[in-house]
Amino acid sequence: MRAPQRIEKKVQEVASLLIPIQGRLLLAPNVTVAEIVPVSQVIPVEGAPVWYLGNCSWREQTIPLLSFEVMNGEDKPGVASRSRFAVLNTTGVNESLPFIAILTQGLPRLARVTEEEISEREDADNKPFELMHVSWAGEEAVIPHVEAMERAFLDYLHVDN
Repeated sequence: MRAPQRIEKKVQEVASLLIPIQGRLLLAPNVTVAEIVPVSQVIPVEGAPVWYLGNCSWREQTIPLLSFEVMNGEDKPGVASRSRFAVLNTTGVNESLPFIAILTQGLPRLARVTEEEISEREDADNKPFELMHVSWAGEEAVIPHVEAMERAFLDYLHVDN
C-alpha cells in the first residue's frame, strides 16, 4: 500500500473513547479528552447551579467539574469506587476556559470509529447538552455537546462567549 492510501485510511478512522457515565456511555474523540484522572477533592462553589459540582485541581490548574447528567435534567451521579474525572479540552469559545471536567462512572474504553460502523439513532431525542445519539459496534452512546457545556458554564460566570 502506498503512503497516500495509508494516510487516507487512517483519516477515515477516528480514535475515540467510550466514557461510562450514570446509565449510559458518552462517545468522544480522543482529542476531546485531555486526561482521565482519579477522583480527587472537589471544592464546592457556594450558590452555583446544581450541575456545577465544584472545582478540582489538575496539573496545578483549577478546573470546573460539571455533571453532564444534571445539565441534561437527570439525577446527580454518585461517586463510586471506579469513578474518575474526565478532563475535556474545550472548543475555544473563550480562552479563559481551556478545560472542563466531568465525573465518570468507570474507566473509558478505546473505540476506533469508522463511518461504516457508526450511525445516528433517529429514535432518540437529544437533550440540551447532547450533540447526537449514536450506535457504534453494537453499543449505544451519546456524543456530548462540549461547546454547549462551555457556554453554559461561561454564562453562569457572566463571561462573554
